[in-house]
Amino acid sequence: MARKHGERLARPALAGTLYLVALVAGGGCWPATGEQVVVYTALDEEFSAPLLEQFAEQTGVKPLPKYDTESTKTVGLAQAILAQGRRPQCDVFWNNEVLHTLRLKQAGLLQPLKIPEAESFPPQFRAADGSWFGLAARARVLLVNTDKLRPEAYPRSILDLTNPRYRGKAGMAKPLFGTTATHAACLFAHWGTERAREYYRRIKQNQVRILAGNRHVAEEVAAGRLWWGITDTDDAHLAVRAGHPVAIVFPDQEPDGLGVLLIPNTVCVIRGSPHPEAARRLVRFLLSPTVEEQLARGPSAQIPLSARVKVRPDLPLPRPLRTMPVDFEEAAQAWEPCMQFLRRLFAEE
Repeated sequence: MARKHGERLARPALAGTLYLVALVAGGGCWPATGEQVVVYTALDEEFSAPLLEQFAEQTGVKPLPKYDTESTKTVGLAQAILAQGRRPQCDVFWNNEVLHTLRLKQAGLLQPLKIPEAESFPPQFRAADGSWFGLAARARVLLVNTDKLRPEAYPRSILDLTNPRYRGKAGMAKPLFGTTATHAACLFAHWGTERAREYYRRIKQNQVRILAGNRHVAEEVAAGRLWWGITDTDDAHLAVRAGHPVAIVFPDQEPDGLGVLLIPNTVCVIRGSPHPEAARRLVRFLLSPTVEEQLARGPSAQIPLSARVKVRPDLPLPRPLRTMPVDFEEAAQAWEPCMQFLRRLFAEE
């Protein structure tokens, strides 16, 4: 941050000292340090890039982001980190879900940290050993085409994917990637293997359309080619903002209902990373209230998890919001058998 030209300072030396003090106290812009931090990020570039630019302006540390494709980005980035093993090229993994982060933890590839900012986040959304931290969640919601269905006919539960009245008229992303796969593993952990398998068998029997990604589900619902579908709040919110005839339903909100699944972004530092101190600074920045506030106010409408953040996204959030109880560690353990079953079941989709 350069000093403003034209200022009349009676005591230049004192003014310079006060300028430096203000930078330290106010978190202002530091000169470039020559430091770098390599970030593998699965959060869409349109949402993550502005925040990384802010981090660079505030710290002088230059982020070097690596992105991947829409349908397989989480898997692809996690696989790259696994392949690098004990010789990592990545410093920070900014994942837009959680289970692949936990797979890296299981492989011993994450560096535990003590981050003061993490204390304001619920224990469910951070590792007890400080190896990963969750923030800015998306919810798994139902997006309904309001030209095709009246409110009294809206689906109200994820179980409605198996309801014969919607046969061939509902959609979801292929449950092998991203948050749809995470959702499946969470259901396997929560319900148990047999009930979860039967649920997905009935989804297939009900001719639910299987699409490439959550955004494709939102597009098909918006166009009226589907009556409704299950997707994430960011893609659903974009469809609402675009003026399409759609409405968002938070599922399973009855007193005895399952509750809506919240899937947080996660951030973690890779063990043995090339730039550990810069990586820690980036994690602290991403866990700051400013980041969750911006993600909540932005087009992705992400749901803040920190108790320090009072901003709420522009979503029809029920009050109170009933959330699905989930142990992400157990869901990570369920990942492999869950995926083996779903690969066979949806092999032809």
